[in-house]
Amino acid sequence: MSITVNIRYHGTGDNARRFAAEMTESGTVDKIRRVPGNLRYEYYLPLEDAETVLLIDSWENQEAIDRHHASEMMAVIAALREKYDLHMEVERYVSDDGMPEHDREFIRT
Repeated sequence: MSITVNIRYHGTGDNARRFAAEMTESGTVDKIRRVPGNLRYEYYLPLEDAETVLLIDSWENQEAIDRHHASEMMAVIAALREKYDLHMEVERYVSDDGMPEHDREFIRT
């Protein structure tokens, strides 16, 4: 069972986009992706809201998230959030490790 956290970073102007760019360009994103237990760490730009960036952050389990939160990278992330004056909305999802067969008919692969 994996855990996915969607974080919407809201800022003024292009601050959220600049935050995501600095996270990527500084190598912090690559470091996070290499943390044992990380399954996904990706930023997306909503079409309807230029002042928001969505982070999809997935982990194997709560222990992996806890290790990430205790890591040195969290100080870097927190400092960048402050630098760009970002506010967050957070949603957390736990996978059910399956998809009903009748839902698969709606997925084009």
